[in-house]
Amino acid sequence: MALPDTAPLLVGLLLLFHAFGAWAIVEVTMEDKVEVMAGETAQITCMFTTDEGLGGTTIQWFYVLPNKERQRIYNKEPMHEAAEQNTLFTHRISLNVNGTAAVLAIRDVGVRDNLEFICVIKTLTPEEAEGRTQLQVFKSPTFPTIEAVETGISVNEEAPSKIGSCRVKNGYPKPNITWYRNNMPLRNTPPEVVVTSSTTIESSGLFSVQSELTMKVKKEHKDAVFYCEVIYFVPGATKMTESQHINITVYYLPTEVNIWVESPKGKIKEGDTLELRCDNNGNYPSSITTIKHQNSEYSVENKTMVRTNVKRLDGGVYECTFEETDNFDEISGSTKVSVNYLESAVITPKDSIAVMEGEELKASCNALSSLQTSTTWFKNEKLVSKGNTLSVKSATLETAGMYKCVVTVPEMEGMKTSSTLQVNVKGSPQILGPDVQEVETYETTVNLTCSATGFPAPTIMWTTSDGKNLNALQTETEDGAQSVVTFKITSNVKVFCNASNDFGSKVVEFNIKTILNTTLTTITSMPTISTTTRSTTTISSDTVVHTTPTATTTTSTNTITDDTVIYNTSTTNTTIPSTNITFINDTVQTPTKSPNIKKESKGFVIAIIIIAIFLLAILGSVLYFLYKKGRICGRSGKQDFSKRKSSKDNIVVEMKSDNTEEAILLGVNGEKQQPNDQ
Repeated sequence: MALPDTAPLLVGLLLLFHAFGAWAIVEVTMEDKVEVMAGETAQITCMFTTDEGLGGTTIQWFYVLPNKERQRIYNKEPMHEAAEQNTLFTHRISLNVNGTAAVLAIRDVGVRDNLEFICVIKTLTPEEAEGRTQLQVFKSPTFPTIEAVETGISVNEEAPSKIGSCRVKNGYPKPNITWYRNNMPLRNTPPEVVVTSSTTIESSGLFSVQSELTMKVKKEHKDAVFYCEVIYFVPGATKMTESQHINITVYYLPTEVNIWVESPKGKIKEGDTLELRCDNNGNYPSSITTIKHQNSEYSVENKTMVRTNVKRLDGGVYECTFEETDNFDEISGSTKVSVNYLESAVITPKDSIAVMEGEELKASCNALSSLQTSTTWFKNEKLVSKGNTLSVKSATLETAGMYKCVVTVPEMEGMKTSSTLQVNVKGSPQILGPDVQEVETYETTVNLTCSATGFPAPTIMWTTSDGKNLNALQTETEDGAQSVVTFKITSNVKVFCNASNDFGSKVVEFNIKTILNTTLTTITSMPTISTTTRSTTTISSDTVVHTTPTATTTTSTNTITDDTVIYNTSTTNTTIPSTNITFINDTVQTPTKSPNIKKESKGFVIAIIIIAIFLLAILGSVLYFLYKKGRICGRSGKQDFSKRKSSKDNIVVEMKSDNTEEAILLGVNGEKQQPNDQ
């Protein structure tokens, strides 16, 4: 090294300057503070000037200990520089000199590096200068956490109650906590508001702060929002963060109690289910709510009362009472309940009334109700009168019957009551139906029914034209009596129904005509053509007439009069089997299925029969002509027929009863023929 060779020269220059009093001028300029976030690299600049130039300048860096002593951490001489060993910064610092600027770099700064640093500049002369810079290290705290009290707070508490606590951790410098209620800051103003804070210095040198808010709670705080605000510092600025918002449960005594009918909505009637509800504008937990009916002293310890199938006596005043169990303070409210009613309908006269035919009928119907009512009268489900009074000027037998009085409340659906009145009209009996009734039947047993009206209920007797009394079953009906008789008949007979009571009698006649069942068979001259039909036939002394067939088939029938030629072959006949006939006044007549035959329809039936026979005759003639010409049945040429002298005795009618297989052959004049005379 050249230092030993130049040492005498430097010593000499020093003595020379000292001798002449010419000292060098040294100036140092530094910032008051340098701010940096923890974990970053801090750079502290030392600006200096000297008349001697840079060749003989020595730069030294120190920091101030808590006891105000200096601790050198770096030394730079003209020929040598190094960091001091065994210091806080030995391995984290470096020095960069650029002209007259010496920059000390401290890597990975922490809150413990928050110190005052000194830069000292020395020259060859004894003159030196220094500057100081405060290093400020910042660390942002964690997000604040807030906890509210879990239990409710009573407004009756005399001392302030805890609202919640707020905590923030690991900040530097120490963060500040401010409480807010509904966006308004809360200041420490005992005893209304008390804010208590505590600070903890962690092993890392960081600060953790906890703040607790206590205050006197009022009713208006029940919906208040509380939170805490944390203010902390960063290089060159101040920042703020808010905690989550919290609410508290405030217990307060009510100032008003309300009770009301929850259901039914609108007016109440007997039979309804009544539900009462009670509530208040407080929320005190230690309390009892009671609903009581003042008229009956019936009560429940609940905010709801339900009464089923209410009666009018269940109406009245219902009171709800709130009692605080700590000091036994009470507050109550009440409501009035009206239960509307409709009593049973009462008809005067009661149950039944009997009036003479032609007299006036009067009855009244009333039902006691708490509301306006409407009354209507019905008979057989038909409206007959409106109003409380039923009045008929002149009663007839048709007036008799069951009347129903219905009383309703128009303004309330479902309120209805009814009662019945049996009206009886005194008078001679009347029998339903005509005075003379025709009955035609082919049965051997008949059932006859006779229904009579009248009051008192008539007695019905059955007799025949030959003076016999018939046993019958009689039953009473709503407006009289009904009798049914069953008896056997062998011939035409008249039966009389006699209905009588205290005021007279009435007789109805039944003319019963019996109808015999027979079989009619007719043989005609059409060869090889056989048709079958079921028909109703009437036979006079000179005429055979067919009615309209009941089963439609192709039929060939000739009208037969005197001097008619009958062509007989072994294979040609027209048969009408199973035809029922009846002899009435020398006329053969078949019955219909109904036992009652209306005389008005006979002319119409006869006209149809004549038309049908005429059409059948035409069809038979056409078929016969075709047969002779060989157009049908595979024949050709003419066929000779043996002629027989026509006579009215050659027309034969076979009559067979449905109940026997015996056949009777009659001539057209009604003479009986032997079978071998056919």
